[in-house]
Amino acid sequence: MKLRHIKLGNQGFEVPVIGLGCMGMTGFEEADTYGKSDEKEAIATIHRSFELGGNFLDTADLYGPLKNEQLIAKAVGN
Repeated sequence: MKLRHIKLGNQGFEVPVIGLGCMGMTGFEEADTYGKSDEKEAIATIHRSFELGGNFLDTADLYGPLKNEQLIAKAVGN
C-alpha cells in the first residue's frame, strides 16, 4: 500500500492526501493528554509513514514545547 499524493502549488512538490499528525507522540509538558508517550513507537510510526510514501509531518511549537520537533529530528536522523 502506498499513499496517494497530490501536487501542492505549481513548483512540482507533492504531498500525500493525508499527513501524519504528531501531536500525541510527545506530551504537553507534564500532561499526558493521550496517555504516556512511547518514543520508540513514535519513531517507528514516522518511519512507517515514510515507507508508505509519506512526507508530511504535522507539528507545532505547542507540542512540547520543542519536544515534538526533537523527536521528529531523531526519527529523520535514524
